[in-house]
Amino acid sequence: MYLPAQTWPDLADYVESESESLAVVPLGSTEQHGPHLPEGTDHMIAEALARAATERTGHLCTPPISIGVSSHHRQFHGTMWVDAPVFRDYVENLSRNLTYHGIDRIVYVNAHGGNVAHLREVGRRLHEDETAYAIEWMWDESIPGLIEEVFETPGPHGGPKETAMIMHIANELVREDQLENARDGGVAFDGDTARVHGATTFYDAIENSPNGVFGDQTDATPEVGEQLFDAAAEQLVALLEWLDDQSFEALMPESHVDPQPGSGRGGL
Repeated sequence: MYLPAQTWPDLADYVESESESLAVVPLGSTEQHGPHLPEGTDHMIAEALARAATERTGHLCTPPISIGVSSHHRQFHGTMWVDAPVFRDYVENLSRNLTYHGIDRIVYVNAHGGNVAHLREVGRRLHEDETAYAIEWMWDESIPGLIEEVFETPGPHGGPKETAMIMHIANELVREDQLENARDGGVAFDGDTARVHGATTFYDAIENSPNGVFGDQTDATPEVGEQLFDAAAEQLVALLEWLDDQSFEALMPESHVDPQPGSGRGGL
């Protein structure tokens, strides 16, 4: 159920149902993804997966949040970002808005690594005051074995996995004549090269890749993209069904441990 397409009575029927108190919020970024992919890559992937999964489960899907924490890509034209505190506060306010309408559990369908820590922080805030149970989900982290199976050098950003996904979702936006340039002008990425004596020494993507991307983009195909999309959507459906089966009480924080076992003072 895609929220923007519904009337308010439709949504009233949804939240009035005791079994329907879950919402999905797709999030991504608008940032450089090399010479071959559109800047909307992340939020396009997130929205496509969120809508595919909620069409199967019947859960509520909000419009996407399309600008995230992306200042580490700012040297490349067109990258947009908001500062981390602003992003956290915006997502938290949006989430509390959903709870006003009867939602008590939220899945952030996220496709941008720069958002992860901040979404976890928002989820922690909502959990601590027992307002809602909100968790972050990244599509590629749900199918790591498949990604390793189909790509020799998947790359963490703008690589073949994202290229294949966009080939499946919106193939007309992929500059296929730039795939070799993306590969040759970027780097294959070895996590160890980004560390010196155990310390991460860079802050911006351009410090590791001249064109901002990693991996071998020529390995991507629409067929592989469909395989990745279907597998990730299946994982998301399973997560939504699992979360919907949990009682709200079971998702809330545990009580404080009893400082004197047997005293009955636990939870103080």
